[in-house]
Amino acid sequence: MINFSLSLSYLEIYILSISVFSFIYYSYDKLQAIRSNKSISRVSEINLLFSSFIGGTIGSILAIIIFRHKIKKLSFMVKFILIVAIQIGIYYFIGKM
Repeated sequence: MINFSLSLSYLEIYILSISVFSFIYYSYDKLQAIRSNKSISRVSEINLLFSSFIGGTIGSILAIIIFRHKIKKLSFMVKFILIVAIQIGIYYFIGKM
């Protein structure tokens, strides 16, 4: 019999949760963009970037790829790539400790 146990640390649960939230947040903004009704408010770019910055990068990347959201907006993509680079740097630095 195979015994399978899945236990996650608090950090892994946080990253998973914020990534799911970020994916839904980007998806919601894409839906609002498709509707393109002036009375519908969109999610601001700073809020989208913040959801990535606080740990939702994986969900954000998936939403950007799946929904092709914000890909053509160079200023957004530069900021997003900068956030990803900072997170990789932090991960690398902490891994060296």
